Amino acid sequence: MTDDASKFSELVTLSTQNTALIVVDVQNDFVDPRGSLYVQDAQSVVPNINSMISNVRSEGRLIVYTQDWHPEVTPHFAKDGGIWPVHCVGDTWGAEFYGELVVVPDGEFVRKGTGGEDGYSGFSVRDPQTGSESDTALERILQERGAEQVDVVGIATDYCVKETALDARRRGLSTVVYRNCMKGVELASGDTAAAIDAMIHAGVEVLDA
Repeated sequence: MTDDASKFSELVTLSTQNTALIVVDVQNDFVDPRGSLYVQDAQSVVPNINSMISNVRSEGRLIVYTQDWHPEVTPHFAKDGGIWPVHCVGDTWGAEFYGELVVVPDGEFVRKGTGGEDGYSGFSVRDPQTGSESDTALERILQERGAEQVDVVGIATDYCVKETALDARRRGLSTVVYRNCMKGVELASGDTAAAIDAMIHAGVEVLDA
C-alpha cells in the first residue's frame, strides 16, 4: 500500500470509529402491536435497525440505546394533564426493549423521563410544567468515547428520533438519520414528512441504510 493510500485508510477508519449509533426507544409500548402507544408498522423497521447494529458492532463502534422510563404518575400522561396515554412505565413490559431488537451487552443505555419529565430527545429532558431542561448522560457518554458523528435510528420519526437528531446538531455533532430505520406516529397527517424537513433544515443528513 502506498503512503497516500495508507493515510487515506487511516482517516476512513478514524472517521468510522468516531461515529456512534443511537437506537431510540425501540420498546414494546411503541413497537409491539399490543403496546399502549403502538406506532403503526413500527416492527417492520426493526430488521433494518438490527442490520445496522450488527455492522456497527463488527466495526467496534459505540452503540447507545435510549428508553422512555416514566413513573406511574407524570404530567407527561393524559390522565395527569398531558397528551399521551400511559406508556413505558419503568420496570413494566411496555418499557422493555422490543423482543426482536438486538441489544448488545457492551452497549450504553440512557433512560429518560425518569423524574416525570418529557423525554423526547435522548440528550435532554424537559419539565412539562415549567419548561426547564436538563441533560441526560448521552452527551457525556459520546464525548468520553470521542464520538463526533451520530447515526440515529428508532421510534418515532416525528418525536423522539427528530428531537434527538436536532439536539445532536445543536450540540455540534454531525448527524445522519435513515428513512428505513424509523417510523412516525403521525398524530396529524404529514407529521413525519414535516419532521424530516425540519431535520434536513437543521443540517441532518437523511439517507437509506
